[in-house]
Amino acid sequence: MNERDLFLIADISGFTPQISRLVSMMNYVRYTTLSAVEGLGVDELDFRYDPQSNSIGALLLHIAAAEVGYQAATFYARDLNMDERHEWGAALELGERARQEIIGHELGYYLSTLEQVRATTLAELGRRDDQWLEEQTSFGSGQRVNNYFKWFHVFGHELNHRGQIRWLRSRATKRL
Repeated sequence: MNERDLFLIADISGFTPQISRLVSMMNYVRYTTLSAVEGLGVDELDFRYDPQSNSIGALLLHIAAAEVGYQAATFYARDLNMDERHEWGAALELGERARQEIIGHELGYYLSTLEQVRATTLAELGRRDDQWLEEQTSFGSGQRVNNYFKWFHVFGHELNHRGQIRWLRSRATKRL
């Protein structure tokens, strides 16, 4: 991600024009997510506002897990396989399982996971063209949806959780 061009929705070398614009938006959203967690320690990453809430760390892995799910759906035309469900289940589901399993990690663990998942996304998007963005399938409700919308949804999802992360950070840093 080139921070100098972060505020440009423009062509990016290695991507078709429309995929470049999508990647530009994804880059900006990821930059804001990374900024929201910069400098956090394990205690802050594990902080939960109340017994039913998720931690910042769990939300970061949830962002990565959702992206993995959309990779499977859009790049490979399938659901997550059994190994992927096992690896990403707690992060996908959040809730009690995540509260038990996603704890004790340094920020670098979460950042590395996000980076690895995004590297796969970018490599796969680089293999596709703008016509691929227009390919349609249906969501679970039968609603028609194209790949462009699916990847728009991925970074919209990240923005939503980034807001939660900022809220949690403000409470975690006051408490500690």
